[in-house]
Amino acid sequence: MIITIDGPAGVGKGTIAKIISKSLGFKYLDSGAMYRALALFAELNGVTEKDSDKLKKILIDLHIQFIDSKDGERVLINTDDVTEDIRTNEISTLASKFAANNFVRTILREMQRRLVKNKDYIAEGRDMGTYVFPDAKYKFYLDADLAIRAKRRAGQLKEILGIAINEDRVAKEISDRDNLDMTRESCPLHPADDAVIINTTDMSIDDVVKKIESVINGA
Repeated sequence: MIITIDGPAGVGKGTIAKIISKSLGFKYLDSGAMYRALALFAELNGVTEKDSDKLKKILIDLHIQFIDSKDGERVLINTDDVTEDIRTNEISTLASKFAANNFVRTILREMQRRLVKNKDYIAEGRDMGTYVFPDAKYKFYLDADLAIRAKRRAGQLKEILGIAINEDRVAKEISDRDNLDMTRESCPLHPADDAVIINTTDMSIDDVVKKIESVINGA
């Protein structure tokens, strides 16, 4: 069974997806990490989102792995642990630029479908319920006010990177990324027609988890 959780940055979809996956005994697919890993790999190789020919070449050498550890899930590019490296705002913004490339989306979409084939997964991202897994059993779309999302994202970055982050700067970066994600020609960010939309602005993590579980359990 596939359950999708989509939405823009800072709505808590990653945290929620991890909790739901554990409670159901499902695996967790962090599709955003795949785009960030690609963006980092491309940057290290001096390739921009407009270099289609070069992109095709480096994608041959790109192998993304998700490894469970005592500290949580780790993201590897080939054999290099890039878990922290892909969580910067700069890489997140760069990932949105690569995500607008139709060739990139086609390749990663096939990677994602192969990864979950015949398995139970919570797939989290921006186009999981709309374009990657349109036949998912349950679909959710999380949203929240920009100021709240910026505050959450800044807190997340501080926890990951160990440094204080300016919330106004984060809000601007999130707003720019929203615009990129929602206006791109290839698989733009929007709720699936049959998704349950949840505004998390005034909700705790537990509240959102309970809401999603109630839908899945038919309560």
